Amino acid sequence: MGPPLKLFKNQKYQELKQECIRDGRLFCDPTFLPENDSLFYNRLLPGKVVWKRPQDICDDPRLIVGHISNHQLTQGRLGHKPMVSAFSCLAVQESHWTKTIPNHKEQEWDPRKLDKYAGIFRFRFWHFGEWTEVVIDDLLPTINGDLVFSFSTSMNEFWNALLEKAYAKLLGCYEALDGLTTTDIIVDFTGTLAETVDMQKGRYTELVEEKYKLFGELYKTFTKGGLICCSIEFPNQEEQEVETDWGLLKGHTYTMTDIRKIRLGERLVEVFSTEKLYMIRLRNPLGRQEWSGPWSEISEEWQQLTAADRKNLGLVMSDDGEFWMSLEDFCRNFHELNVCRNVNNPIFGRKELESVVGCWTVDDDPLMNRSGGCYNNRDTFLQNPQYIFTVPEDGHKVIMSLQQKDLRTYRRMGRPDNYIIGFELFKVEMNRKFRLHHLYIQERAGTSTYIDTRTVFLSKYLKKGNYVLVPTMFQHGRTSEFLLRIFSEVPVQLRELTLDMPKMSCWNLARGYPKVVTQITVHSAEGLEKKYANETVNPYLVIKCGKEEVHSPVQKNTVHAIFDTQAIFYRRTTDIPIIVQVWNRRKFCDQFLGQVTLDADPSDCRDLKSLYLRKKGGPTAKVKQGHISFKVISSDDLTEL
Repeated sequence: MGPPLKLFKNQKYQELKQECIRDGRLFCDPTFLPENDSLFYNRLLPGKVVWKRPQDICDDPRLIVGHISNHQLTQGRLGHKPMVSAFSCLAVQESHWTKTIPNHKEQEWDPRKLDKYAGIFRFRFWHFGEWTEVVIDDLLPTINGDLVFSFSTSMNEFWNALLEKAYAKLLGCYEALDGLTTTDIIVDFTGTLAETVDMQKGRYTELVEEKYKLFGELYKTFTKGGLICCSIEFPNQEEQEVETDWGLLKGHTYTMTDIRKIRLGERLVEVFSTEKLYMIRLRNPLGRQEWSGPWSEISEEWQQLTAADRKNLGLVMSDDGEFWMSLEDFCRNFHELNVCRNVNNPIFGRKELESVVGCWTVDDDPLMNRSGGCYNNRDTFLQNPQYIFTVPEDGHKVIMSLQQKDLRTYRRMGRPDNYIIGFELFKVEMNRKFRLHHLYIQERAGTSTYIDTRTVFLSKYLKKGNYVLVPTMFQHGRTSEFLLRIFSEVPVQLRELTLDMPKMSCWNLARGYPKVVTQITVHSAEGLEKKYANETVNPYLVIKCGKEEVHSPVQKNTVHAIFDTQAIFYRRTTDIPIIVQVWNRRKFCDQFLGQVTLDADPSDCRDLKSLYLRKKGGPTAKVKQGHISFKVISSDDLTEL
């Protein structure tokens, strides 16, 4: 079974279609009438607009002519360039466009069964976390017989014009499409998770290892059904659409249609002086202005390949506007890369995407208020919603995306399209279960940009541990919904932190309700014991309080280990000490290296401390080799930490 489907305006496609066929009429959508309000908010289109059905525009209309990816698209008189780029991307992966255009053969015109044609179509969009089906009629705005918005150069093909109309209906009107980015539209068409890569910031032309790492990520994304597009920056409006020395257009979006790592045979190794080619195929949606550099159709490299070579290597081009280029030239010529990952299906039962819908809300009670503003508002910042997730292993890339609810449908009321939003990321205690209240020892692990776009994101390689993500508006005291999504190739178990402290219950009242909360960060363990010179020491920490334990990651082959491991404990009394033990991971039986025992009283100094390790037996036990550096903070206010 697929994901649950929401019916926009509660319109049921099959019921409406059968009614029209039974009554012998063409569908006219009462919820999106062929009038000016469906085009614009508060202005009129110059020229007389006539809404026409495809059969009144051309002979033999079709939803799709041939194969959807083989046709050039044009933005039209008042079309939106990002829409055309998104159409081009959508056409690359059949798994995506067949979801957006469901059962397209059933919707197709059939000249043999015109009595079964009802002038009704349906399209599906991923709208704020829900797959939503939108029903439309086939009336399209024209001036002097020409479509006003996007159209195909196959003049009897209408899938993109009808899809654009359905999208305009979903967002309120055609004008609502203004200001959307290509990635916004792709995400709404496919439900993918978008990440923008700054090619210059990544220094991929200089850092060889990073360049091949990027290729690996793009290859994995593309082969898993992801969509990728790229563009060249332009410093001012006069530079937009200006051709570069190599035939590319500035400010224009190109779609990736293939990516290949190719091993060359002996003859071609001699020709190209390399054993492998890292190649990327791109397409210009407008079908013109192709790349004229190395590996273009007019290049020396291309001419040295026979037709059989190209076929065997997979270096084929199926469309006008398609061209190949090397990874080096790709990194050198393009400035921005938009990577939309296919995250709709678990891989081998493993969930790669976690998502949750949340809300910024206002309440007079500070403990209930959930709209604290950005990090600059230190007194209220932690009143925002808080979400915790766990990275189980070091070195995995985690992509975090925060999307606010689109307010375009309220534009007629004068509301802004978007608020300024962003989020902060903190590395927190390994055993945190309750909300953050102060940031004493937590590491600020990352921050997104703060901007009034629909979506902000952050992509980082994170160390093993727990992280709290705090989504925020820039200003405090405002309300809105948001969608938080986190993608990782390892499960991260996203969940919201809702409680401020342990609940009162019969169980913990009988055992004794906590009176003290203690945070501890163990920075390092140094000068650890080595029995002989060439012994391998792999230290790790065990932090204990009563029956609760926190284990740190193992550090490899060092007697000077940096941990920065955090833990938090809710204690019934300071008579229950906190014990920090250092162990050596060995093949058969781990070795105890020493421990420190802490009372961690609220009156104790909160500065960084260093203590020698001791044998088991409390703070007066015999001293052992090595010491640990740590910071400990205790409070009898359970909502302080």
